[in-house]
Amino acid sequence: MSDDLTRLRNIGISAHIDSGKTTLTERILFYTQRIHAIHDVKGKDGVGATMDSMELEKERGITIQSAATYCHWKGADINIIDTPGHVDFTIEVERALRVLDGAVLVLCAVGGVQSQSVTVDRQMKRYGIPRIAFINKCDRAGANPQRVVRQLDEKLGHNAVLLQMPLGLEADHQGVIDLVRMKALLFQGEHGEQVTETEIPEALRAEAMELREQLLDKTSLFSDELTEAILDDAVTEDLIHQAVRRGTLALQLTPVLVGSAYKNKGVQALLDAVIAYLPNPSEVTNVALDLQNNEQEVVLQTAPDLPPVMLAFKLEVTRFGQLTYIRVYQGGVRKGDTIVNARTGKKTKVGRLVRMHADTMEDIEAAFAGDIVALFGIDCSSGDTFTNGGTNLSMSSMYVPDPVISLAIKAKDKKAEMNMSKALTRFIKEDPTFRSFQDEETGETIISGMGELHLDVYVERMRREYGAEVETGVPKVAYRETITRRAEFDYTHKKQTGGSGQYGRILGFVEPLAEGDYEFHNEVTGGAIPTEFISSCDKGFHACLKKGALAGFPIAGMAVTINDGASHAVDSSDMAFQQAAIGAFRQAYAKAAPVLLEPVMRVVVETPSEYQGAVLGTINQRRGIIISASEDGTFTAIESEVPLAEMFGYSTVLRSSTQGKAEFTMEFARYSQVPKSVAEEILRRQKEEQKA
Repeated sequence: MSDDLTRLRNIGISAHIDSGKTTLTERILFYTQRIHAIHDVKGKDGVGATMDSMELEKERGITIQSAATYCHWKGADINIIDTPGHVDFTIEVERALRVLDGAVLVLCAVGGVQSQSVTVDRQMKRYGIPRIAFINKCDRAGANPQRVVRQLDEKLGHNAVLLQMPLGLEADHQGVIDLVRMKALLFQGEHGEQVTETEIPEALRAEAMELREQLLDKTSLFSDELTEAILDDAVTEDLIHQAVRRGTLALQLTPVLVGSAYKNKGVQALLDAVIAYLPNPSEVTNVALDLQNNEQEVVLQTAPDLPPVMLAFKLEVTRFGQLTYIRVYQGGVRKGDTIVNARTGKKTKVGRLVRMHADTMEDIEAAFAGDIVALFGIDCSSGDTFTNGGTNLSMSSMYVPDPVISLAIKAKDKKAEMNMSKALTRFIKEDPTFRSFQDEETGETIISGMGELHLDVYVERMRREYGAEVETGVPKVAYRETITRRAEFDYTHKKQTGGSGQYGRILGFVEPLAEGDYEFHNEVTGGAIPTEFISSCDKGFHACLKKGALAGFPIAGMAVTINDGASHAVDSSDMAFQQAAIGAFRQAYAKAAPVLLEPVMRVVVETPSEYQGAVLGTINQRRGIIISASEDGTFTAIESEVPLAEMFGYSTVLRSSTQGKAEFTMEFARYSQVPKSVAEEILRRQKEEQKA
């Protein structure tokens, strides 16, 4: 890799399902000569795309794990992370975007801004990532890049500007027209590797001039020099590039390029744009928290001679041991160096340092600020920070959504049970959104995740990678309990068993909490409860949140206030006040009108317009609430909110209702109160399960 940081780009490729991310990455690797043959995602040759290295990914034609690679283009080095589109694997996108400097948002020229495009864009905004939009599939029937640009502005709030227009659409798509240089680019040869520059066809010249005017109009806001050049009729390519770059880095402009990755059109021009408009590591402000100085923010410098600061953002367990992907933010790391985990203080010697190319790796001697590499044999968790021990800095962690669906799994025999245990230990370490625990009452192993597909993939991986044959139970929804009114408590815990006893009395009330799961307020005055026992009360109440008295589900949305109490000079203790709090909670909870809450999903169905009525029917049958239905050409996007409990098996129903032409995505929206009739049925089932 080059030592010149200005020639380095760390980019992610993100999009809605089936927008062509992996196909685009495959073409990038081919044109940059990292691979010498193109394989398609669902290719007939059975090889599959380079970045989909897992057997399941090749079979299903979807990306499950984000994969890292690197390539060289016109003297620049590019680290690329190809991410999944399915919302079930959202953590893969989240942790990739956490460590990247720029991104390519891929959009389908037919589908436009779809539901998952909105989610991915929200993740990019969370980490302040400048992006380029690439409108893919311009060769497909119904392609309309102009409509997609309008959607970028209206649905995502971007200031989108076309830098290219397609040279023909649908079956006539031949290449692109560069609106900066006012030239037509043709991509010829067997795989479009020969880029030929020609004059713009006369029939398209007027449209190209009009779009160029719009380009100059939008970009001139970011450059006074360009504004003057427009007035003097002395516009140069460099001035436009500088203005577009400035607007992109300020997150106030989104350059839009067009093409068709599958038909090998426009990919080389996209690579040029990545280098021209996306930031190098030195242009991005990264901060760490100083643990010795009240977590004050410290701006990191991308200088190789400063103390190293690195973030472990992804773990993979391979046959060689744990592979830890790291992003170096400051300083550098060499083979043989000793690094320190800022969270645990544990020192480790760097034995092997590699640069990843999907599932293959290349040994390297050193990595410096800006690099994305991997280490072997490092024991850590996802999100850990590494330094040389001289500084006590920690990077802020990434956002991890909570699981929304659970499934009971059971090993078929003793051998499968051991293998299942190994698999679960590995998967939990690799994926923060995947959880596993033992149900205390039933003794079942429960796995939790982001959706049916998420859990299905992990169960399948247990079978394939660990030979663990497991049986799965019915998926369980992560219900919650909450209270709906204020209730007071006055509870005395008194126990005398010879010697010093236990005594603690607390008074106060519980009430519903609008936001958050739990809050504890201390309003005790005059030392009625000694200060050292206030935290004991908090602990006692906190312990009750794991299991509500209504149906045994976790409790959310409750505030507890204690305002009086009494203690005994000898018999009061930490344990006594914890028990008093537990008793007080039980006393008040029954009076506070507890109800069940269920996870409600935001479901977006995209269907041909003729099936709109049938799709609306399937949503209404599932207690769904329609939020909006927008028609775009021949397709209708129906946005709704549906309880997760009603969504099991929906994909089969949707396919049969629309002859397999509709698709849907869903993500967690919020928790909502369960209707009384449904709640009664859930409570009845819970009682039966507990009896059994």
